[in-house]
Amino acid sequence: MSDLSDWQGCAAPAVVAHQGLYVRLEPLVWERHLDQLSSVLVGPGTEALWTYLPGGPFAQPDDLRTWLDAARAADGDWLTFVACPEGGTVEGMLSFMRQRPAHGSAEVGCIVYGANLARTRAATEAIYLLARYLFDDLGYRRFEWKCNADNAASKRAAERFGFVYEGTFRNDQVVKGKNRDTAWFAITDGDWPDVRARFEDWLRPENFDDSGQQSTRLR
Repeated sequence: MSDLSDWQGCAAPAVVAHQGLYVRLEPLVWERHLDQLSSVLVGPGTEALWTYLPGGPFAQPDDLRTWLDAARAADGDWLTFVACPEGGTVEGMLSFMRQRPAHGSAEVGCIVYGANLARTRAATEAIYLLARYLFDDLGYRRFEWKCNADNAASKRAAERFGFVYEGTFRNDQVVKGKNRDTAWFAITDGDWPDVRARFEDWLRPENFDDSGQQSTRLR
């Protein structure tokens, strides 16, 4: 067991932007981002984005704003980013959640990507940027991912990104009138060097052709 007798905890994630090769993450500012974010996450055709999340779907931009503000206020420590791929248009969002700086632990969650961002290298890089910030800049020990145990796509994504499955909390929540079992995944500081190397190798521009198709897969 590691000796943590000198452990002093970590700083909480700061409200700062993160720039990658393919995506920029900006802290959510409603006055600047609401219209663009709503154009991809609100209205007809967006219903499937919200199937496994506690909120949504939303008919109007103000509905999204009201729900997200209430959710962030209830938890008290969400830090939400909008994801802007190459070109600069907002195409989705994701958040630091369940921040526990005293223990060096935080979760990434409320990940909602529009069609132009989902399953792209920018979407993958967004997760890498947050993980790199936590582990390399802030010295965190643990980065968590949780999802509805019925959400097979989210579980596949977690494992692709290097999160290790740790178990399922049965009867964990009641969401939209249904039981939710919650699957837990995490990357630890011991996992991170190998995970970081795999991310960085996959994200190399040389790994993609002119249309953005990958040569090798991220595993």
